[in-house]
Amino acid sequence: MKKTNLTCFLLITLMLFSSDYVFARASTEVKPVVQLKAFLLASKSLTADFKQVSINEAGQPTQTSYGVFYLQRPGKFRWDYQKPFKQEIVSNAGKVWFYDTDLEQVTVKKVDESLGSTPALLLSGDVALEEKYTIEDQGVDGEMRWTKLTPKSQDSSFKYVLIGFNKQTIAGMELNDNFGQLTRIYFSNVLLNPPIKPTLFEFVPPKGVDVFGD
Repeated sequence: MKKTNLTCFLLITLMLFSSDYVFARASTEVKPVVQLKAFLLASKSLTADFKQVSINEAGQPTQTSYGVFYLQRPGKFRWDYQKPFKQEIVSNAGKVWFYDTDLEQVTVKKVDESLGSTPALLLSGDVALEEKYTIEDQGVDGEMRWTKLTPKSQDSSFKYVLIGFNKQTIAGMELNDNFGQLTRIYFSNVLLNPPIKPTLFEFVPPKGVDVFGD
């Protein structure tokens, strides 16, 4: 079993954070699509701690991971997995680097090759969310209000994405893929628009590791 569902969370990251549209700000009572767009507008950069839980078809958690997430729009992000295994996922300049420290292995992919055409279009900023996804308000559960994005294309690699907001800040996500795996992620200590050093998104493979891909 893979340590992390890498493709799914790359897809989520690009879909939610890499668009460059201009949106109106949301009030406390707004349609979910307006709230989502307002957050995208406000979030030029972001840092957060995260907890990721993978759940199998039987509804049982199979792995829980912890780490730190960094974002700088457009197209730059970094997932640093710290527990139980160390991994790095870095995206910049249209490429994504997957570094597994235990295996001493780096895999490099182009964004469109690793995610498919829809995330690539969203990354370019040429397609509105409503054109590719059905967006629905899922109501409030605990302290979070949830929004559901369902792909309109039958060729999508996932069934839906849920996005949870605590007030105006993203607090959780859930993805159900076409292989029956459910992946949930919870954000804490979220900081919007902090200064982030550009070098954080520059990945240089360590000496001695195997490098595969582009």
